[in-house]
Amino acid sequence: MRDEGRAASDEEKRESAGRSSSRLSPLASRLTVRRMELAQYEPTWRAMQSFTAARSAVTPDELWLVEHPPVYTLGLNGKGQHLPRSDNGIPVIKVDRGGQITYHGPGQIVVYTLLDLRRRGLGVRALVRKLENAVIELLADYGMEANGRDEAPGVYVAGAKVAALGLRVRNGCCFHGLSLNVDMDLSPFHAIDPCGYPGLQVTQLRDLGIDEQIEAVAEKLLAKLANGI
Repeated sequence: MRDEGRAASDEEKRESAGRSSSRLSPLASRLTVRRMELAQYEPTWRAMQSFTAARSAVTPDELWLVEHPPVYTLGLNGKGQHLPRSDNGIPVIKVDRGGQITYHGPGQIVVYTLLDLRRRGLGVRALVRKLENAVIELLADYGMEANGRDEAPGVYVAGAKVAALGLRVRNGCCFHGLSLNVDMDLSPFHAIDPCGYPGLQVTQLRDLGIDEQIEAVAEKLLAKLANGI
């Protein structure tokens, strides 16, 4: 893992240059935030699909803030060997995002990013970097150094993953998003290889010495995302 910041690729530089030369339209800059509290995973996922399918060229973008009851989600790249190694009673749901397996549970912030990428002039890679950077900047405000990794999207502190990312794009619009571990039971991660990486350690803000209520952290993260995307 590299400790230094990630160097931008030529593609990312071209995308950045193109965006810097023109401001977002008023519609593209609109962002609705929905605070959903604790919600079951599958109905939330289906609602994301329905929202994306029904979008038009003038549908405002949205961020959905939510926590989920305990659940594993298996992405499009997930295989049998990625399933939990023990039966701990936590359901597994096969979903349509990228990536492999991860865990969601209470005490974890989840932000779903329902964005019109074409309208914002964003590619998937650029969006991933923006989501990572929002978490990295948030942690920096707490005095914590964090980084992304080219080969494994997400945010890491001293090699341990604190935030995970997974997206799906349909007709130029994305859904799914990111999760940030704040103050949760991490033991369900021990039954899987998080994001498909054997031996990958997982951490959370509480274990990093950041003692702040999850609601306050969530609002700060939302502000970083709204300003960054």
